[in-house]
Amino acid sequence: MFKNYSLKQLPKISEEIIKLSNHKILLFYGKMGVGKTTLIKEIAKQLGVIDTVSSPTFSLVNEYHTTQNKKVFHFDFYRIETEEEALDIGIEEYFYSDNWCLIEWPNKVENLLPLKSVTISITKKNNQQRTIELKNNE
Repeated sequence: MFKNYSLKQLPKISEEIIKLSNHKILLFYGKMGVGKTTLIKEIAKQLGVIDTVSSPTFSLVNEYHTTQNKKVFHFDFYRIETEEEALDIGIEEYFYSDNWCLIEWPNKVENLLPLKSVTISITKKNNQQRTIELKNNE
């Protein structure tokens, strides 16, 4: 758990999240505006992403390339109405591709998520500070 961190600590925290994660499927939970996308941008940077990272709110998924010639997938399921919409984009192929999958609003596709994943819960303490809880799921 990372308690009371600020934006300037994100590079170190992102590095630790990657190191502590037993799986490449990262599930980001937290209220709107808590900083999920900001944390994902830093994790992507630590993974060597060379593309511009932005929230895929309307496209559902963004594909990024890394300096190691690998891919990172960033999902935002906030706007979907049914899990079938996620199936329509081929979500299973992404999840089982052995690439990093960074997922915002995973509760919208709960029944489709792999059992082997990492839950990252972010809570806002005040305008400047957040708390992150990390749990490896088997």
